[in-house]
Amino acid sequence: MSGQTLTDRIAAAQYSVTGSAVARAVCKATTHEVMGPKKKHLDYLIQATNETNVNIPQMADTLFERATNSSWVVVFKALVTTHHLMVHGNERFIQYLASRNTLFNLSNFLDKSGSHGYDMSTFIRRYSRYLNEKAFSYRQMAFDFARVKKGADGVMRTMVPEKLLKSMPILQGQIDALLEFDVHPNELTNGVINAAFMLLFKDLIKLFACYNDGVINLLEKFFEMKKGQCKDALEIYKRFLTRMTRVSEFLKVAEQVGIDKGDIPDLTQAPSSLMETLEQHLNTLEGKKPGNKYALVVYSK
Repeated sequence: MSGQTLTDRIAAAQYSVTGSAVARAVCKATTHEVMGPKKKHLDYLIQATNETNVNIPQMADTLFERATNSSWVVVFKALVTTHHLMVHGNERFIQYLASRNTLFNLSNFLDKSGSHGYDMSTFIRRYSRYLNEKAFSYRQMAFDFARVKKGADGVMRTMVPEKLLKSMPILQGQIDALLEFDVHPNELTNGVINAAFMLLFKDLIKLFACYNDGVINLLEKFFEMKKGQCKDALEIYKRFLTRMTRVSEFLKVAEQVGIDKGDIPDLTQAPSSLMETLEQHLNTLEGKKPGNKYALVVYSK
């Protein structure tokens, strides 16, 4: 406990007295030590989300309370712990977060205790926006894009066009919020932000696989859609192409900080002729001119 402050010890002791082992574990995961939350505390909390007698709202409230701390370290670790539980905990944890009207209100957070605090505060504001968006996305979809089945018989590949056209902008919004974390290798200077970056990287891989599945599905059905649907699908595809560049930039950072290349997908840009074909089909749709069917694969490992 040498790296913990007196405040950390008092907070943990208070929960020991009141008998809340879960709240005590949250405190221990979110100490002032400049390192990622310890695995043993995260594992305990993950297991707690699977216990029927554990009060999930109370667990979440303790995390939200820790996120109101003045220290960037405590707040950042509260966000990392929350993200970890959203990914690895029982689904009822993210279900509860999605049911709340408000989550993290950190848009004005600023730790003025030093230059490092100023720097990390920027990423805390961005990170909290992503976690809010992740929960909001779950509320709208009733599932987590990062957890659903991918591939030929996955959720996004088999979704009907009407639902797909509504789902893709939600997925795009979550990916945008993630990419706005916008960190450079020389800013990954401590264990806390590194832990956040790894969680974001793993989310992005899964989200982009879903995104790619959705685009393939749209393009395979493009020539069977009504004009209005074609317009929406083409706009989604255009946005997809612009996001590919930003995703590639994020993945470059991952490679530069030492993430195994085998874990980083290769993104292959579709030929420009495909866009021309789609636009031509949309322009001539009212004349009922036939189009050629294309399938697109842009995500591979």
